[in-house]
Amino acid sequence: MPNKPDYVDTEEYQNRLKKLNELRQLGIVPYPHHFEPKESAHALHNRYADDSVGTSEEASNKATPPVVVAGRLVLFRAMGKNAFAHIQDATGRIQLMFNRDHLHIEGYNPEDIAGEEPAPSPMKVIEKKVDFGDWLGIKGCLFRTKKGELTVYVHHVTLLCKSLLPLPEKHAGLVDKEMRYRKRWLDLIDHDEVRNTFRMRSEILRITRSFFEDEGFLEVETPVLQHIYGGANARPFTTHLHSLDQDMFCRISLEISLKKLIIGGMDKIFEIGKVFRNEGIDKNHNPEFTLLEAYAAYWDYNKLMSFTENLFEEIALTLFSTTKVKYGNPELDEELVEVDYKAPWPRLTMHQSIKKFADIDIDAMKREEMAAFLIEKEAGDPKFLKEASRGLLTALIFEETVEQHLLQPHHIIDHPIETTPLCKPHRNEKDREKGLVERFESYVMGHEICNAYTELNDPIIQRKLLEEQQERCEAGDEEANPLDEEFIEAICQGMPPTGGIGIGMDRVVMLFTNSHSIRDVLFFPLMKG
Repeated sequence: MPNKPDYVDTEEYQNRLKKLNELRQLGIVPYPHHFEPKESAHALHNRYADDSVGTSEEASNKATPPVVVAGRLVLFRAMGKNAFAHIQDATGRIQLMFNRDHLHIEGYNPEDIAGEEPAPSPMKVIEKKVDFGDWLGIKGCLFRTKKGELTVYVHHVTLLCKSLLPLPEKHAGLVDKEMRYRKRWLDLIDHDEVRNTFRMRSEILRITRSFFEDEGFLEVETPVLQHIYGGANARPFTTHLHSLDQDMFCRISLEISLKKLIIGGMDKIFEIGKVFRNEGIDKNHNPEFTLLEAYAAYWDYNKLMSFTENLFEEIALTLFSTTKVKYGNPELDEELVEVDYKAPWPRLTMHQSIKKFADIDIDAMKREEMAAFLIEKEAGDPKFLKEASRGLLTALIFEETVEQHLLQPHHIIDHPIETTPLCKPHRNEKDREKGLVERFESYVMGHEICNAYTELNDPIIQRKLLEEQQERCEAGDEEANPLDEEFIEAICQGMPPTGGIGIGMDRVVMLFTNSHSIRDVLFFPLMKG
């Protein structure tokens, strides 16, 4: 037998368990199957915002608007023949008033209770047997108190769920961050702003889907379990499929499967789904995260840049009716930055951005000078830096000197070919000779929010680059991709000119909700067991 959890022996749990049994003895069903609320707290406050509604006396005579609401009991105070309470639903709170002369409880009739002493009144049952955290279904009529608060005069109450554990202490609340992440249900109960963040997350995903669909994209789903991983430089999670007795990988990207669909003739497609990377955990990274990838035949990275900035502009306008959204962490005394998502966004090549923000002319530096600069900055393993190519050193210098300056939205374009094996070489001959590809990353508040390419569709170059990845993989690079012959075969079948983009949706939500850790925008972030 498993050990009992500690809370089973607590006085609070035992008291509530006793009340549960007493409610059953009174004929009250503590866990009914069904109740149908007709209104939400938020809707009622909005609908009657400018309406006097009526008095408590009128409500007691059912002469005011009738309502049916439900929610969790979060406040209760008895005041003689009346008691006031608040219930909380998914949209907010609304006040209740119980009156001892007009209160009925579903399933309870004091006259049916035999005993030496009179059965408790419905009001007494509410006062003595119902606790904070219990779920109640309420039928009653609206009125306003003398202080003007919209209130439901309760005529009929149904106990929907008897809770056996208490809510977080009402004054201190749930303040421990780790506990809030581990027990998100308590965090949601206790913090309005957390519920608002996750409602906004869903709205951002809805806006994004709608934006892609309006542009003619079809949403698709591709496998999470794969025989060969690829599409990003990342260490995968491995698992084992027992029915076939073979190892499998959780996808690190959506790219390879989606490109196969483009090859199959599906011109515009996107997917929003979980990907898994067996890497570090910090305020911007979680091992599983939500990625959007989209591919459009006949597009290139220029078309995608315009599309991306228009998407972000649309999200801002829909959420806030303005393109200007503030971002900053008051807890760290950070000044709020007004980020303007209005299109178009500045476009800088990686070389131009290094020149502008770090005053370094990459083209005038020798490879050895670039390595020495990074070694002095302690920006990597000296042995690796001394052997790294110009392209990789350029990307590292960009990360070290430029990223933190990109507070307003920017597109950083024309990256070194070494940074990706799946991107098309630059169409400009001079840039192609420099080893540049048609790739852009978009940055806001110093963080990359998306990565996009004019996709490589030359099977000869594709094989060469993936063979180089295979060599790195065999040499011990845990983030390099194994050679995917099936993907190369598909490319040989012919892929039209294509633009592809990946957007980290968790980071998008962080920006628009002014959240400063990815854990704040994931319902259940990964925590140490």
